[in-house]
Amino acid sequence: MPRPETLKSLLAAAFPDARVEVNDLTGTMDHFQALVVTRAFQGKTRIEQHQMVYAALGELMAGEIHALALTTRVE
Repeated sequence: MPRPETLKSLLAAAFPDARVEVNDLTGTMDHFQALVVTRAFQGKTRIEQHQMVYAALGELMAGEIHALALTTRVE
């Protein structure tokens, strides 16, 4: 199971200017809460922003991450 630090590293690599916070909500390392604030979201809809985050997390979203409470904002 991925650790919050792993998710944070993947998101920071995908969005180098971002402020990223990731928390494990249940202690089981499969339910997370994330905040991503970046200029890369400028002009994107909330759905597009979330799709960008899901893409950055890649295969983890297809299996190891069961739930992600996601907040995205433009810097």
